[in-house]
Amino acid sequence: MGGQRQTPRRRMEPDARRAEILSVARRLFGANGYNAVSTSDIAAGAGVARALINHYFGGKRQLYLEVVRQMMVVPASVSERLPPTSPEERLSICVDRWLEVVERNREMWLSAIGLEALNDPEIDRIMLEADEVATDRILEAAMMTDITEGRQKLRAMIRAHSAMLKAASREWLVRGTLSRSDLHVILTRTVLHLLNTVFPALLSDEE
Repeated sequence: MGGQRQTPRRRMEPDARRAEILSVARRLFGANGYNAVSTSDIAAGAGVARALINHYFGGKRQLYLEVVRQMMVVPASVSERLPPTSPEERLSICVDRWLEVVERNREMWLSAIGLEALNDPEIDRIMLEADEVATDRILEAAMMTDITEGRQKLRAMIRAHSAMLKAASREWLVRGTLSRSDLHVILTRTVLHLLNTVFPALLSDEE
């Protein structure tokens, strides 16, 4: 990838510069894979000196892990400023926002979810964090953050749902067997079914 064109350097605040590096890294890693991308490629694309990447991230591996984390951990924006309406509407909005993030970063998302088979401890930690954060976002949208009875089972149930979510996203993005609107229906309805039907059944089974 030595032909990566140099982006003219411009003055930016540190947070904006760091975000720009991450954006370029996400695009390049998603399109070409980890091994084919160098820090020089990323620096050229972001219009920064390579030393700045090491300053912010410590090197290519650490930058890649941060890109994976950024891709897998559901951003706070997905569940921010939700209307005080029904769980159904709030979850629908969250799913739509999440699908937009995935669609915008299609290649990096597919690359990231494929990493689970590597048995890499650092990747595994990121995936565990991602599942916990996704669970928090869903409970927040469903207005169930203060549930105490059966809380561990509730969270385990939602974490298990994430495996279906990843498999369904492959049907959409790779196989083309599902559309984005299909995925929206599937994810919204299955989460609602888990919360409204399956979770009460789990609680009653404990009695």
